Amino acid sequence: MIKSIFEQLSSSLAHLGEKQIVTLHLGSFQIQFDKAAMIMSWIVIGLLILLALFLRRALRQDVEDKPNRVQAALDALMDLLQGQLTSSFSSERLGREMFPFISTLFLFVLFSNWLSVIPGLSSPTQDLNVTMGLALMVFVVSQVLAMRAKGMKTYWKGYLEPVPFLLPLNIIGELSRPLSHAFRLFGNVLAGTILVSVVMAKFAPIIVPSVLNLIFGLFFGSIQAFVFAILAVAYINVAVES
Repeated sequence: MIKSIFEQLSSSLAHLGEKQIVTLHLGSFQIQFDKAAMIMSWIVIGLLILLALFLRRALRQDVEDKPNRVQAALDALMDLLQGQLTSSFSSERLGREMFPFISTLFLFVLFSNWLSVIPGLSSPTQDLNVTMGLALMVFVVSQVLAMRAKGMKTYWKGYLEPVPFLLPLNIIGELSRPLSHAFRLFGNVLAGTILVSVVMAKFAPIIVPSVLNLIFGLFFGSIQAFVFAILAVAYINVAVES
């Protein structure tokens, strides 16, 4: 019986993390990407676009009219996102400026994590390339804002403080932020997928794996999306203020 359990487990995990690499040849250059992660990412983007179009259509009413249910729910969601995500910025102006970026980042990660709840679909955030791309985007935005806030001379001078010979350590410290940002989300989402697969190999087709997948997809997925967005706010604040 134990041997049978391990055989089921090995067969269920055999294709976990397997990538379907597609190579595009553009002259002398090659572009490689994971087809599954790309498709899942575009599904998330499509869902967000459909949600935006639905909300836009539901909000077409006169300003003096009584708010409908969709508008009331959207106002509550906007207040929640502004209060939880952008209130930690160093200035109110910066918070208003970065609200569209941070809220969009949060919603993309949230819908990506929730996607695994749908049978046959997987979370694109369990692919390191996706999380690394998001983390690098946050890193680039934080550095551009830091250059704009401090000026180029002060920005580059910051890498030589407090003493010039710490330049390599300061560079490593800056580069470690997107790495930890990406690996934290990737590791947590992938760990949930592995746990659900292991439980499914043991209890399938009992309802336990489905409930566990629902918990990891919705509850823990929401937490991971919130943590990722909060860390993006923290990294931007550190880059602008330090």
